[in-house]
Amino acid sequence: MIQSAKITPWLLPSAILTGLLLGAWMPGAGKLFGPFVDPLLIILLVLLFCEVRFEPLRHVGRHLPFLTLAWLANFVLIPLLGWGTASLFFSSHGALFIGLLLYFLFPCTDWFLGFTRIAKGDVGLGTVLLPVNLISQLILFPIYLSLITGAYSATNLGELNATLMRWFLIPLSCALILRLILSRFLTKKQVTLLSGVSGNLVYWTIALVALCLFGQHTVSLTANPLAFLKILLAVSLFFVFSWCVGELLARWFRLSYAQHVLLAMTTAARNAPLILGLTMIALPDQPLIHAALIIGLLVEFPHLIALSHLFLRKGRGGAPSPSRRALDMPGSTP
Repeated sequence: MIQSAKITPWLLPSAILTGLLLGAWMPGAGKLFGPFVDPLLIILLVLLFCEVRFEPLRHVGRHLPFLTLAWLANFVLIPLLGWGTASLFFSSHGALFIGLLLYFLFPCTDWFLGFTRIAKGDVGLGTVLLPVNLISQLILFPIYLSLITGAYSATNLGELNATLMRWFLIPLSCALILRLILSRFLTKKQVTLLSGVSGNLVYWTIALVALCLFGQHTVSLTANPLAFLKILLAVSLFFVFSWCVGELLARWFRLSYAQHVLLAMTTAARNAPLILGLTMIALPDQPLIHAALIIGLLVEFPHLIALSHLFLRKGRGGAPSPSRRALDMPGSTP
């Protein structure tokens, strides 16, 4: 995860710029890049599901107070904050509003653990939180998308669920089969090493998706450059607000330093890769929505890196945050 954090700041902007330049110089860029999008989405989803472990779910009962707090923060408080931020910047622009709101709605299910580890947070408890976040958002995604896009009918929601289930089951099955094969023929150390490689490949795959998307839709994506600056500003403001929410909750419930770090990372990191994949499947002809999800990553990773360094500089070494309340927690290591 540390390697990924280092390469991301230049990788994604380079992919976006390359896609725009190719799209501007090559009139047939749409036909050239279009066929690569679906295979890349399949690869992205397989890589993401390869990272997920459901075994930690058996420890949910031991950590219910913190998990409840994190769930309410991620799926109640942060979505309300995201809706307010998106409405503030794009109340009159449907596509960018939808893309920005989808970016804000769902917490990360993979690399937030890497930044939690960097900042010496509770990684063990994070592994329990990860599948909880994933299952929650896979259930909520079609419902939120239906409400946001105005597809209120049961028929539309049923079709959306069927499409997402089809695209979900194929990558998940591939990931499970791949993990089974690797566990049979490789040592645990080799599997861990490959897991780190697959984590890095997620970022390269996102970069290729960005290159294809921006190359394929250069004209529509560059029609309003001010809108992209507004997206960057909205995401930056959202991260400031989400950090304030995390700080207030950590102090109010008197979280330990390690839990404080974990809460800050899970409320800051968004699940753009998975939501990008699902959204491009559910809404395939909406480049502005997809672009908003990708552009959010340009701010997210610098923010997470800065957040990691901020916690390390505090150096509170596990001291609980001052508060009037205490969240009574058992040991956090699963």
